[in-house]
Amino acid sequence: MHAGEFERIGKRLFLEHLVGGNFGNMSFREGSGFFIKRTGAYLDVAEEPVFVPLTGDVPGHASSEYRVHREVYKNTGYRAVVHGHPPFSVTASLVMDAIVPEDSEGKMFCPVIPVVTGPPGSQEIADNVGQSLRSSRLVVVRGHGTFAGGATLDEAYVLTSLCEHACRVIALKRSFLTI
Repeated sequence: MHAGEFERIGKRLFLEHLVGGNFGNMSFREGSGFFIKRTGAYLDVAEEPVFVPLTGDVPGHASSEYRVHREVYKNTGYRAVVHGHPPFSVTASLVMDAIVPEDSEGKMFCPVIPVVTGPPGSQEIADNVGQSLRSSRLVVVRGHGTFAGGATLDEAYVLTSLCEHACRVIALKRSFLTI
């Protein structure tokens, strides 16, 4: 049912090098829960996602980051979440406590991107991301990756791409300053 949409967005994430291997995940809220990619599944392959209820037991084959997605849906109005591992964004999160884009699109759509902490798959990361996405559409987990919330998977994907572009611009600017 949702496999084609997940595959379409997954292919975009791979083409832009925003995820690699079977890393990253995405979800879409529907009814009393959300559909999320299966643990270990590749985002660019059509595979039916797993339904996770907002409360109660979680199927064993749901992505290990289901806690983050559940927390976001419980505390925000977002209908979709995309989690990527964009290398420039992850690198920036290692040296910045907040990412302040310097490019025009970044300034316009995400003037400040919060950086939070927490081990992957933990309740700590779920709480920190969920709290940040209440006031922002995008957050980076230090050394781990981005989480973007949106009305659609496309919107959350665009924010993920925007973050990586902003971090590339910052990195390139700093490299030019050393010339």
